[in-house]
Amino acid sequence: MVTITFVSDNSAKEGFGFYYLGPMDGCRDCKLKSVCLNLERGSLYRVKALRSQVHDCPETGDKLRVVEVEKTTIPAAMPKKNAIEGGKVTFQEIDCKMKCCANWFRCHPPSGIGGEKLTVKTVEGDTDCPFGETVVLVQLF
Repeated sequence: MVTITFVSDNSAKEGFGFYYLGPMDGCRDCKLKSVCLNLERGSLYRVKALRSQVHDCPETGDKLRVVEVEKTTIPAAMPKKNAIEGGKVTFQEIDCKMKCCANWFRCHPPSGIGGEKLTVKTVEGDTDCPFGETVVLVQLF
């Protein structure tokens, strides 16, 4: 499903991906909020098409481009025992402090989805865990 929203004019390129983390403090009373705040918090989106309209953001002063976006899967890592394609899971970040690990951002997605109920779209397979946990890479939706 395609949604119309705004992104910074500097980031407005087809294929650009971003996590929607929610509104800034000054957005609640903005006249553009019906377009800016229409995405799901914690979801990952990709720009599908650009529109010609550009607006000034009253909160940041940036130029905002009207774009068409599509919600996409969130790359993550989770315990293998919970990873069933098509299954619903309450995503929990893996308790690990090893920020140098190649899978850190899969175990701790920047979307803030910890505690959210999501669907396991695909299971990509096993991955190495420095702590010996049985972890698989997944795509969540």
